[in-house]
Amino acid sequence: MSHIVGVRQAQKQKTRQALLDAALELLEEQSLSSLGLREVTRVVGIAPTAFYRHFRDMGELGVALVEEALGSLHAMVRAILAEQDGAEERIDRTVAVVVEHVRQHPLHIRFVARERHGGVRAVRGAIADELDRFAQEVAAALGSQPVSEGWGEDDVRMLAELYVDRLVTTAAEFLDAEADGAPGAADQVVRTARRQLRLISIGRRHWQEEGRG
Repeated sequence: MSHIVGVRQAQKQKTRQALLDAALELLEEQSLSSLGLREVTRVVGIAPTAFYRHFRDMGELGVALVEEALGSLHAMVRAILAEQDGAEERIDRTVAVVVEHVRQHPLHIRFVARERHGGVRAVRGAIADELDRFAQEVAAALGSQPVSEGWGEDDVRMLAELYVDRLVTTAAEFLDAEADGAPGAADQVVRTARRQLRLISIGRRHWQEEGRG
């Protein structure tokens, strides 16, 4: 009996993932608010009513896509920020991680970039929550570094949000540059991101000296 239950659970998970994958492919050219569940179930080859065994609605499916898109990136970037190497080395590795993530998951990145300010409230909220958790994790890593000694929590959080916003923007810009195919465009995005992050890093080192009124 337990074997049968296990097989059913595996099949259910397989169908759920198929729905996510189908939706992601369809969302390459449209927004979630314009995508109907019938389109998704048609691609998967199941009846529309079967959709509700896996998701309450398209908004819940979109939230699951957000978790897929951003969940794995947190740990990678947090690990780099926790390292004790120099600031420039950490910046270079962080940008490299973001670039590799974009290349491996372009549809996820395009989905997040489009839906971050899109028309589905649940998905907007899920993206905001994920980025908020990302900022919390980055703040914890930054706060443990010697250069942050004497900083208040609000300032460390503000710094973390600057980094997160720049990384998210870089991911979207790099995706567009690669899709555009213009010679050197993607490399220019990478160079600009490194320079911007270094500028933030320089400002960080002098923040206490200038006062934080």
